[in-house]
Amino acid sequence: MALIATSVAFATVGAIMLALKREFGLTNQDVGWIGGAALWGFAVSQLVFAPLCDTLGMRFLLRLSFLGHLAGTLIMILAGGFWTLFVGALVIAMANGLVEAACNPLVASLYPENKTVKLNQFHVWFPGGVVLGGLGSFGLDYIGIGAWQLKLGLILVPTLAYGWLLLTQPFPSTEGVRAGVSVGEMFRASFNTPLMWVMLVAMAMTASVELGPNRWVPAVLEAGGMAGILVLVWINGLMAVLRYRAGPVVKRLSPTGVLLASAAVSGVGLLGLSLGGGGLATFGSATVFAVGVCYFWPTMLGVVSERVPRSGALGLGLMGAVGTAIVGLVTAPMMGQIADRYANEQLPVQVTVALLESSATTLAVGGDADAQAAAQAAGDAVAEYRNIGSLPQPATADALRAIIASDASPELVAEAQSVLGPADNYGGLISFRYVVPLCGVLMLIFGTMYMRDRRGGGYVIERIGA
Repeated sequence: MALIATSVAFATVGAIMLALKREFGLTNQDVGWIGGAALWGFAVSQLVFAPLCDTLGMRFLLRLSFLGHLAGTLIMILAGGFWTLFVGALVIAMANGLVEAACNPLVASLYPENKTVKLNQFHVWFPGGVVLGGLGSFGLDYIGIGAWQLKLGLILVPTLAYGWLLLTQPFPSTEGVRAGVSVGEMFRASFNTPLMWVMLVAMAMTASVELGPNRWVPAVLEAGGMAGILVLVWINGLMAVLRYRAGPVVKRLSPTGVLLASAAVSGVGLLGLSLGGGGLATFGSATVFAVGVCYFWPTMLGVVSERVPRSGALGLGLMGAVGTAIVGLVTAPMMGQIADRYANEQLPVQVTVALLESSATTLAVGGDADAQAAAQAAGDAVAEYRNIGSLPQPATADALRAIIASDASPELVAEAQSVLGPADNYGGLISFRYVVPLCGVLMLIFGTMYMRDRRGGGYVIERIGA
């Protein structure tokens, strides 16, 4: 239930990105920072609390996550602009990190002989929760009450459910505590083992391939006129089914073989998504992408827990922290910057300038504060265009978003959407393409690990007492 709260938060924040851009006049980069905070905040709480899991206990960490999910959601619902949205997303993300800091060691403790498979099955409920949150958001839109605040409110349903369950549920000790592994030993295993460093570097890339594009899929596809949230639901529904059936796949390929295959398949799917096309082509590419990325996160955790077992909760926490920190601080904002740049290049110059000039004149007369702000932004963008001879970036897209957010003139809003939508869609698709080369690097890393296992007689699980 706690992991469902985490994933519903991921789905709903992704589903409202386009609405936030329009209501608050945010740039793609602004939205990238909000989406990024919803990820790197996860890393902060992992770094702080994962080393304390053995001491504080898993139940205590989940109580903190409950408070974070509750507070962060309410902050975002009541937000008045970029900074309150950013803070709310950050608090939610820290709660998400607390869930992982507690529950990954919990699974490893409950199933010490079958960690990779059971971590995959536990993480069914990340994509599973994305499906629930995505369908809930789509359903609210379908019945005509799709305000973004209501979509965020969906996070509170599983949050209250797992908060209630926490009142009576007993928790075991972590695997490290049972084996008598000290905090010092846990730190030494985490930082003095070469394989751990390799896995941390690989985790930064696998998380970028999985979470970076997934974070942008709804907004990018919706800008192109497609129900992006349904594509996200399809991707995550397929991921949930495949993770649940991870046992035969892991047994046949071995964990390192699974990672190698995942890198190759996800690269093909992501490249296909970046090429765009109609609904059938998009769903086909999304299917390949889902098959590729579905095993990345839990299998990475499983390999660390099985091959560096004395790293314990700290090792698992470091993996989650590095993955989400890189996505939140680098990948998501970078994809936003790329999308802004290519979207600006795609705008039809003369049509856009004419629209901005018309808006600067029309909205300045008798409009409210939002209309006046949109008129000012449009006028400033036109003046800068006259000065430099090309559409200024990001001022042009910002002005178009301000026009859309003003709702002052239905004709101008519709025209601004028709100009900005295809450009935002194109820029977002190009940003997907920039992530594809990471899959090639991952194939080299995992291919080397797989061949070493083959030469050594196969994949070997190390026991914590060995």
